[in-house]
Amino acid sequence: MKQSYERPSVTVDIVLFTFAQERLQVLLIRRGREPFAGAWALPGGFIEINESLEDAAARELWEETGVKDIFLEQLATFGDPDRDPRGRVISVAYIALAGAEIMATTRAGDDASAAAWFDVYDPPRLAFDHAHILDVALQRLRHKLEHTAKAHRASDDTQSFAHQHREK
Repeated sequence: MKQSYERPSVTVDIVLFTFAQERLQVLLIRRGREPFAGAWALPGGFIEINESLEDAAARELWEETGVKDIFLEQLATFGDPDRDPRGRVISVAYIALAGAEIMATTRAGDDASAAAWFDVYDPPRLAFDHAHILDVALQRLRHKLEHTAKAHRASDDTQSFAHQHREK
């Protein structure tokens, strides 16, 4: 006997960071449609039925902000049952870090009425659970930067050690 189960919708959300004016910035869009019409949010949207998550993230970023050819890394999955007033929606979030030159190419499109960069430590109020997603992305970015700095120092120490021992 075949059972029927309710099926959730799946979306992607993108947290795109850059460093500009000596500040960490995040790209946000102003929603042009309900729910939360007029509110700021992370770029993103529903996946298409025959589309991979990665392709959906790249497409949504391009459609809503004009940004393309950015390496996107899967951040986390967010599935609180009440995260979206339209119903049961699971979001797979992606994170990226781009150079400041990306700011000049940003433009609003599709269902975004505006696209703008905000200081990550002073963003406007965000729609859905996007403030939580942004917090998780910031934690991941901090961890990656700390890990990279430690790896770089360890590499410098190893090279210095090897150089000292070659001279003997």
